[in-house]
Amino acid sequence: MSDAAVLYLLLAGSAFFAGAINAIAGGGTLLTFPALLAVPGLTSVQANATSTIALQPGSLASAVGYRDELRKTWPLVSKLVLPSIVGSLIGSLLVTELPKKVFDQLVPWLILIAAMLFLIQPAVKKLVKTTHHEKPTGRLLAVIVAGQFLIAVYGGYFGAGIGILMLSVLPFMGTDSIHDTNAAKTLLATVINLVSVVVFVWQREVVWEYAFVMIAGAITGGYAGARVSRRIPARFVRWLVIVIGFGLGAYYLWKQYGGPAAA
Repeated sequence: MSDAAVLYLLLAGSAFFAGAINAIAGGGTLLTFPALLAVPGLTSVQANATSTIALQPGSLASAVGYRDELRKTWPLVSKLVLPSIVGSLIGSLLVTELPKKVFDQLVPWLILIAAMLFLIQPAVKKLVKTTHHEKPTGRLLAVIVAGQFLIAVYGGYFGAGIGILMLSVLPFMGTDSIHDTNAAKTLLATVINLVSVVVFVWQREVVWEYAFVMIAGAITGGYAGARVSRRIPARFVRWLVIVIGFGLGAYYLWKQYGGPAAA
């Protein structure tokens, strides 16, 4: 087997497991982004852009799956669409317009932040399940819109863990159940990622030969993950993502500050 075939196989495999993990617990970016980062000649910005493209079809499919809940929550969610678009646009442009070394230096910290978000995920979900809020108005609504804007900026810049951040904000919009909250989160995450996709394509940061292979892998993995999700505890998958995230973050920190590259 040629080196190119091995590379495509590894990228497709990372996307397959990312799609499966996203279907069960979330956190697939922590597999696809490092896999692309290891490809010789690929910049961190190209890895980020290609990873975003690869996982977007799964996000779109999830949004369609929540169509009934979205019809009910649209009057609330619609208030957050514009800040999501503007925030993601700013975040995506920061990635592509700032010197690439800025993103390179932030990579370890972004991965560690994502891993930390997955670590606190149970506490966030518990808060969402046990807390009910009335529909916000005035100052509280402005604070929620501002919070969603900041989440979207982060989402456009990197993206891993934005669902958890939104789970901590959206209940204050007055969603009636965890299913409504998940539906709103899924739609807004899709909007944020779509804006990033447009920017990354426009700026020609996507490496399509890798993206197409990974899209196929992610779709297949997402289907497989949905099929086996009842048999594999989400807690096990989440802890696997956390261990991978902290391990990769530590590795890239060592590589940046203490490894051969730093020397």
